[in-house]
Amino acid sequence: MNAALPWLWIPIVLWAALAQTARNAAQRSLVARAGTLGATLARFLYGVPFAALWIAVLHALPATAAPIPSFNLPWLLWLLLGAIAQLAATAFLLAAMKQRNFVIGVAYSKTDALQVALFGAVLLREWPAALTLAAMAAATAGVVLLSLPGAERGVRRDWTGSAALWGLASGAGFALSAVGYRGAALSLHGVSPWLSGAWGVLCAQAIQSVLLGGWLALRAPESLRAIAGAWRVSVAAGAAGAIASIGWFTAFALTTAANVRTLGLAEVVFSYLVSHRVLREKLTPRERAGLALVLAGLAAMFAGA
Repeated sequence: MNAALPWLWIPIVLWAALAQTARNAAQRSLVARAGTLGATLARFLYGVPFAALWIAVLHALPATAAPIPSFNLPWLLWLLLGAIAQLAATAFLLAAMKQRNFVIGVAYSKTDALQVALFGAVLLREWPAALTLAAMAAATAGVVLLSLPGAERGVRRDWTGSAALWGLASGAGFALSAVGYRGAALSLHGVSPWLSGAWGVLCAQAIQSVLLGGWLALRAPESLRAIAGAWRVSVAAGAAGAIASIGWFTAFALTTAANVRTLGLAEVVFSYLVSHRVLREKLTPRERAGLALVLAGLAAMFAGA
């Protein structure tokens, strides 16, 4: 499939980015009730049934029907790396946001696309092309610009303090997560990208639900009650999250993690279009420059695809 349709990962990633925009909107309303970690658990836990349903559909369709994959130890280890690194990245981002100069931490966390290239080269021996590196650099610079709101101009910015370290750690966690999921997909030989992605989502979200759910049960049980009480919003976040994750995991089975994470920055463009369309706010010059850089990076990705 990959050889016949080498560009297939592009619409899949764009669809995943669009679904993630919807997931973020649903998850945002949960944060006030259940906290950031509670809202994160909701998208994992409530996404599991949708991932299981997608697997059932794939195994039933003639075009994708196949036996259950023969999972192996490397697949499990890569999947564990991805699932745990994603949880750690979320925790690191929360730590960065608790710092005085939290905006710096948020900005540094956006370097995950560049860090994916580094980890992918070291761990998977997947070296990005020069055009891909240029696209990643431009898009990352644009995202960093967008993550520095003008309201923070009066705050002293410390680009080497604790917020920066937490932000870099968060970006590294998200990058390792992408590389882990890509490594898991590569470990399932002879399995279609559709089934590889679906089983990866189901198992990763199950692992994350157990780990994060167990931690919250011990440390913040009120968060569990909150997402259970707001089950309609939790189901919406879980469904959108599962759809987005299925797209990401399927794309990881089709192309490198660097390609997926860079083109996935289209989510930033979608989010800005939605928020400014709904709120009817005008873009500042800095925001225009940031979006222009992101769009330039995405255009370079299309050119090199």
